[in-house]
Amino acid sequence: MGESTKSPSSASKYYGILEIPKSASLKDICKAYKHLVKKWHPDRNKSNQAEAVDKFRSINEAYRVLSKKKREEADLFKSDAAKTPKKNSRDEEEDELQISSPTLLSRTTSRISPTVDFYTSMPACFTMSGTNTPTTPGTPVSDQPPNYLSKVASKPIIFSQSTSRRKPQPIEKKLECTLEELCNGCVKKVIITRDVVATTGLIVKEEEVVTIMVKPGWKRGTKITFEGKGDERAGDIIFSIDEKTHPLYKREGDDLLLGVEVPLVQALTGCTITVPLLGRDEVMTMSFDDEIIHPGFEKVIPGQGMPKPKQESTNRGDLVLQFLIQFPLELSEEQKSEVVSILDNHS
Repeated sequence: MGESTKSPSSASKYYGILEIPKSASLKDICKAYKHLVKKWHPDRNKSNQAEAVDKFRSINEAYRVLSKKKREEADLFKSDAAKTPKKNSRDEEEDELQISSPTLLSRTTSRISPTVDFYTSMPACFTMSGTNTPTTPGTPVSDQPPNYLSKVASKPIIFSQSTSRRKPQPIEKKLECTLEELCNGCVKKVIITRDVVATTGLIVKEEEVVTIMVKPGWKRGTKITFEGKGDERAGDIIFSIDEKTHPLYKREGDDLLLGVEVPLVQALTGCTITVPLLGRDEVMTMSFDDEIIHPGFEKVIPGQGMPKPKQESTNRGDLVLQFLIQFPLELSEEQKSEVVSILDNHS
């Protein structure tokens, strides 16, 4: 059954939905429709989307019914006017605004709801050309001369279909790794949660597990991109490597720094230390019997640092031992005298 058979009470309801008086013209209907359809578009009402969907449906239905009703009244007026002499009034011609039924134009997104096509559309009020043929299918052919249509087309309301969709900004997340994991490499499995549009048109949460192969030698700030794994609006997800603080080692580029504390007497007379190697159940023994360990003393062990990811797996940075000398907190007078007598001969 066509909408033209709607009862007067139903028509009154539609005027209320569009928030316009019953005396509203076709132009007023179009203006109110444009305002309300933007206001209640579900994409703009995330917090109350269910209400927005209902409002959106009602607004579209009210527009279809009232615009068709106004066109039928205009057709009836034309039919009566054909039986009487025509008035040569430009104002009356301009009042007869020709308007097509609302056409939902794509917003360049692929999300479609089977019940309400609000994710892929934004309806235009009207689009007219300068010929006798309306640009939207379903609009009755106008019997007005071409100069009338050119006047109507002087102020069209058009939602462009040619606007290209910009790629949205990606979502960035941190991926924490220990220094051992970055030294040897590892496999990380991460659960990502994103918003997707269900077949009902509602936004639901979806979980997915992604696998990240961490390569030996990766540094803080290394980025791994998963294309199309973000939200419907976000696009990509980028994981950025973040290094956890290590209790012993500090990383500088491909090198590892390790602090070693030795008592003053061993620093002066020689010592033997064991050095743990990162990421391996091994230690290295080093002797300093023939060296004096002084403040700021460093020992470089080549090839025992971090792997260099862009080179062969055997190519590594260095391990740098930084010595910290433990001085006694206090000395007796006798000890001071002995130290002075010993060191005076080496000054």
